[in-house]
Amino acid sequence: MSFQLLFSFFLPVKPFTYLCRKISYPACERNRSFILNVLQEYFNPSQNGHVLEIGSGTGQHISYFANFFPHLKFQPSEYDEYLFNSIEAYAQEVPTKNVRKPVKIDITTDSKTWNLETKLFDYMLNINMMHISPYNCTTRLFQNASEVLKPGGMMITYGPYAHNGIIEPQSNIDFDKGLRRQNPEWGLRDINDLQEIAEAVGMRLVKKHDLPANNKCLIWLKPANE
Repeated sequence: MSFQLLFSFFLPVKPFTYLCRKISYPACERNRSFILNVLQEYFNPSQNGHVLEIGSGTGQHISYFANFFPHLKFQPSEYDEYLFNSIEAYAQEVPTKNVRKPVKIDITTDSKTWNLETKLFDYMLNINMMHISPYNCTTRLFQNASEVLKPGGMMITYGPYAHNGIIEPQSNIDFDKGLRRQNPEWGLRDINDLQEIAEAVGMRLVKKHDLPANNKCLIWLKPANE
């Protein structure tokens, strides 16, 4: 998720400076504890493992989560290298030191070009990307997840979604219209369509979690026999 896209929706708590390095967005501060509650249901509390976040943005989420899972190694990624300074600044404040340096990932490219080991990751995270990126980013997200996740691995996505062709409540309808006015390729994705995309690459939706502000966490599983 690029800085330019983020700036379209949220004003930072404090402006970015090269002294503070960190960029802070109120939305990240508001939703991170709710997302964490979901992660705590699925992340193994005792087993070592690896987590890849696609579209780490400012780095606020991944560094916050890393504090609660010291046995996991968190790999942030971002297309916009401008955000690397902020990601690294947040990571440096994590006492468990389990956040790696960010890597540049274009989600529309094949995962074999990412200089990351395939089938290494136990978990993938993707927060607030699908609705502010072209549809191809969503299809490639699932394709690449099926390649970089271990058998039995999970991808957890967060954001606002349509379901059965319906967007609700009115605030989400208005949000979707606003996105499409900015870019016809943006907009809320329908969970039914996402299930078809996932199943085409051998993954499946196993759980939907309703979260505040009309958002959801969706849990996608790569079966262990893959």
